[in-house]
Amino acid sequence: MQSRKKPKVVLDSVVLVSAFLTEGLTAELLAQCREKVKLYTAEDILQEIRRVLLEKVYIRNRYKYSDTDVEIFVNRFREKSIIVDPLPDLHVIERDPKDDKILACAVAIQADYIVSRDLDLLELETYQEIQIITPENFIRYLRSI
Repeated sequence: MQSRKKPKVVLDSVVLVSAFLTEGLTAELLAQCREKVKLYTAEDILQEIRRVLLEKVYIRNRYKYSDTDVEIFVNRFREKSIIVDPLPDLHVIERDPKDDKILACAVAIQADYIVSRDLDLLELETYQEIQIITPENFIRYLRSI
């Protein structure tokens, strides 16, 4: 029996921060992704996760974790992902140009999916044939494969 090609997926930093902070849907999504898809990321995305988790005081006050916990999470995600370098220079999301790095990572590897909670990305729905979907919709897809 021929195995199905694993979809190429980029998770945005909001989804990854949520997976770190909670044991809910996004943590399950990350676990399923590790088994069922090819995960791709970029150093810019990893640095944003690190920055948010280490520097956002309101998050640090609400959730208790150490700097070491953050480093372990980021390094484990790096190890489970394929690092995309270099990223193409894209300027698509005018309202929040930081989101362009998610699109750039996905475009560079011709991803099948971007999984995001970011409304600027989600309103695109697709970009260069890359489907942009919520974690809820993506977990349904993962459970079906």
